[in-house]
Amino acid sequence: MRVAEIYLSIQGEGLLTGVESVFVRASGCNLRCWFCDTPFASWTPEGDDFSVAEILDQVDGFDCDHVVLTGGEPMLFSELVPLAAALRSEGMHVTIETAGTLDLPVECDLMSISPKLSTSAPPGRLHPRWRRRHEQGRYAPQVVRRLVRDYSYQVKFVVDRESDCREVEDYLSEIPEIDRSRTLLMPQGTDPKELAQRGEWLRPYCETAGLRFCPRRQIEWFGPVRGT
Repeated sequence: MRVAEIYLSIQGEGLLTGVESVFVRASGCNLRCWFCDTPFASWTPEGDDFSVAEILDQVDGFDCDHVVLTGGEPMLFSELVPLAAALRSEGMHVTIETAGTLDLPVECDLMSISPKLSTSAPPGRLHPRWRRRHEQGRYAPQVVRRLVRDYSYQVKFVVDRESDCREVEDYLSEIPEIDRSRTLLMPQGTDPKELAQRGEWLRPYCETAGLRFCPRRQIEWFGPVRGT
């Protein structure tokens, strides 16, 4: 499994915001969001190949009982199946971060699904091949339905503009199995000022629509730096 980084930090997004966790970031992704905040695990994947045993050794060294398996897209790697099972067998709480486009028979305590909206596609003028691949792969309702059926889950949408909220509503209408109380909308951005500006209209929208507003606390706490 190619891994970009393994580190101890505090979760800054979602239902477990504030929980100290070890992050294992797989390197490689089947999508190419233009706003990706971890390009070193997608656009220009970095890292080394680790065995499951080597990853477990590093995670165990942090003495922490929450682990987030993220990326990139961790569902690209078959090693995710034995890795997640081994972590849970050691009594750890396992969260898996995925775009909801690929499926593996994994074990976890929280499936964190981040579907990509149409505005996430990279510009076709600069990246015509990746734009096609991204558009073809970003929406996989059969995968998302299976994940929300079989796991405790949260669904996180990155919202860049107000029109994205209408697309979120269309998405939820098409997949009514998704619980609105477990649906989180977070502003796009890697700058605290930018996030605050989007939050000015996104937070009240969530309150009105019965969805959860999801600030990106790691940006507020640490800034857009690796290892956080």
